Amino acid sequence: MTDTAVRPASTTEAPLVLTTDAPRTLGFFDQFTLWGNFGISLFGPVTGALVAAYTGSLWQGLLAVVVGCGIGALVLGGAAVFGSHTGAPAMASLRGLFGRRGSIAPTILNIAQNVGWATMEIIVISQAAVAVTSERWRWLFVVLAGIIATTMAVRPLGSVKILRKFMVWLVLIASVYLFVQVLSKPVHALPQDSVFGFWPAVDLAAAGVVSFAPLAADYTRHSRTNKAAFGGSALGYGLAAIGYYALGVVAVATLQTNSDDVITALVTLPAGAIALFVLLVDEVDEAYANVYSTTMAAHNLVGHIDRRWISVAIGVLATGIALMVDLGNYTQFLYLIGSVFIPLFAVAIADFFVVSKMNWDVSGTAKFRWQPTLAWLIGFVAYQLVNPGTVAGWSPFWTDVQQAVFNNHPVPTWLGATYTSIVISMLAAILLGRIGRRQTA
Repeated sequence: MTDTAVRPASTTEAPLVLTTDAPRTLGFFDQFTLWGNFGISLFGPVTGALVAAYTGSLWQGLLAVVVGCGIGALVLGGAAVFGSHTGAPAMASLRGLFGRRGSIAPTILNIAQNVGWATMEIIVISQAAVAVTSERWRWLFVVLAGIIATTMAVRPLGSVKILRKFMVWLVLIASVYLFVQVLSKPVHALPQDSVFGFWPAVDLAAAGVVSFAPLAADYTRHSRTNKAAFGGSALGYGLAAIGYYALGVVAVATLQTNSDDVITALVTLPAGAIALFVLLVDEVDEAYANVYSTTMAAHNLVGHIDRRWISVAIGVLATGIALMVDLGNYTQFLYLIGSVFIPLFAVAIADFFVVSKMNWDVSGTAKFRWQPTLAWLIGFVAYQLVNPGTVAGWSPFWTDVQQAVFNNHPVPTWLGATYTSIVISMLAAILLGRIGRRQTA
């Protein structure tokens, strides 16, 4: 329970306000197909193409995809259990980690990233549609994608059933076709002009998967069991992400393309436009997920407002932004997401399973806990020190700190920001958490 229940839960649709119980209607296969659909994204080949560029090697790129997506899937699965066990949406469940007031900070960050993701999804849908049709219709595709995504967010459980019954099979056929076409082409050497190394590529792959961890409990609160929540999300999203990131890596090697042109390259394949159209329709569920989860995050701040009105407002906002901006710097967006949410959910998983023994207070009176907050900050700093990124006005500061810490020596090539941040965050959460337990004992 998130607060005192004052309304009975519907058995067919998600609660309208935070004070109602969530119906437990989703089994393993429901969640596996849902998360599989989320993992199948047009951003997959784009991210895979970036991984290929960062490694400069087909086999290293594929390995980086498996390692990064594997790590991200484990974090996603752990975050999914928060919802199935507590019954609370994702950001409301973090009251158990930071307290009611402390959960406001990650809630605001999550709202920002979800609006950003929803906007980017609508943009990539419109760009892919333009690749199949004409540039002059881009505005229409933006509006249509925004309307459909918002409608799905208003009726989320009904949307899950549609995805399970129909889209998953069409998407599977289209995916197999694209893989066969890409793999049938001869392999060429990858460009070496943008090589950063294996672990930065792992960081990219992991960040793409972990970006869904702040959304996980919004859906798994409807899970019948913790096992179904963990397995359905980790396996569904993890396997789909590995497949589609790998498609991008292989496309760079066989179609001689890059992250800017990989979608266009897939369209030019025989019947590629038809397969891409199927994926284009399916891509709307990504935008829907971000609109709906922005709504759930907002409920942690204003839980008494009907989520349908919040969803409509968020959908209109994301659609409006998508009409005015381009895709922007996707790589650095991923790195920023990784630096914030990878340590956050590493701390949350360590605290939930080890420190708190799966006993979180997610009520409106949950008290602030400084120990997880400090552990999150430590993990965030660890990520920045290993991989400061290239964001103007931000990265130069962390680069200077990095040089001071490593005494002007380069960061060891075996040191990855993702696993370093996870290990340090979890250790800090456990050690500080035990200190806090002793003080309250």
